[in-house]
Amino acid sequence: MKITEIETIPLSIPMSFFEDRFDKVSGKNAPSKYYEGEPLIRKKKRNEKGALMIDYVLVKIHTDEGIVGMGEAPTDSYETLETVKLMIDRQMTPNLIGLDPFDIERNNDIISWRTDRMALRHATSAINYALYDLAGKALKVPLYTLLGGLYKNKVLASIEVPRGTPEEMAAHSLEYYKLGIRGIKAKVGSDPERDAKSLKAIREALGEKISLRADANEGYTIEEAIRLCRLAEKYDTGLELLEQPVTNSDLDGMARVARAVDIPIEADESAYSLYQVYQILKREACDIINTKCSNAGGISGVKKWAVVAESARKPIVIGTEYGLGIMVAAKVHLGCAIKNADPVVEFTEMMIHDLLLKSPINLEDGYIKVPTKPGIGWELDEEKIREYTVRDFPK
Repeated sequence: MKITEIETIPLSIPMSFFEDRFDKVSGKNAPSKYYEGEPLIRKKKRNEKGALMIDYVLVKIHTDEGIVGMGEAPTDSYETLETVKLMIDRQMTPNLIGLDPFDIERNNDIISWRTDRMALRHATSAINYALYDLAGKALKVPLYTLLGGLYKNKVLASIEVPRGTPEEMAAHSLEYYKLGIRGIKAKVGSDPERDAKSLKAIREALGEKISLRADANEGYTIEEAIRLCRLAEKYDTGLELLEQPVTNSDLDGMARVARAVDIPIEADESAYSLYQVYQILKREACDIINTKCSNAGGISGVKKWAVVAESARKPIVIGTEYGLGIMVAAKVHLGCAIKNADPVVEFTEMMIHDLLLKSPINLEDGYIKVPTKPGIGWELDEEKIREYTVRDFPK
């Protein structure tokens, strides 16, 4: 079997709102005690209805036997829609045409020879998804079989709730709870006092049985992070972990927080390459590693990150990242097939916009069961793809 064509489709999809019209992905910091000048505001793309827009590149790898593998790449301010699509079209595709799609690791190395280059990660992950999907379809086995089989057959879905007042965050969490979600990751990192009260409000609104975690997105000083953890314990929030409390480059600061508190500390923004994961673990800067497929370079990268973490006797979390149905399905497979993967997997993307799936995802008491069909296992809707395709993309 040989790769004959790699098709890239640019997509732009509107995000949804909470019932109170609060953006599902944009939080509000606590007001400053003192005047600090005009806030720094980066303009975000919105449609005519005021909804935030997010871009993706859908990838289809075609073969001479008619089997097609599908992948996807998210975009951000570093890797824009144009950057990702042109990187695949002009740099990666010429190097992959004519190759055997089953050589997944070798093909990954061919297109990502400079793994420290920011512009490669998302594009590489899209190709990697598609190669795994293609291999699974060709062999008529689900992705988890290619990963070595199952340790579990379902994962608990966790959804991020943006920063806001305690009342807002509790209301938004309850809105998700009513949709069947039993895992909440609260965005904090603004003011430890308000943030701790928000965690308390969420716990009181949703009860003792939900998974409650927090993500500071590098927002605290060392002292603030320690204070948040102690307040969370004081308020009996049952906080399961605190993600990336301090800036990503301050591994010594992360280690200080981890040593000072009993709540597990998770590395996210600090973990941006396999080598950096090694450095984090070597310096005992966290208790758990957040793995994002698009950061790691796809499914292959997450597997490698997990092995390095396992060698240090640390678990990983399959983390939230913007994505479509392909990414969501891949994360379920990874969460079920990797030995040291946390049973809670983050799926914020499934609540913020259409995943372009033919069939909706079924939640059973907050859990998602692993797909069992060949490849990734879930099928995208071609009509929805056409609806959200960017028509005026530059040639």
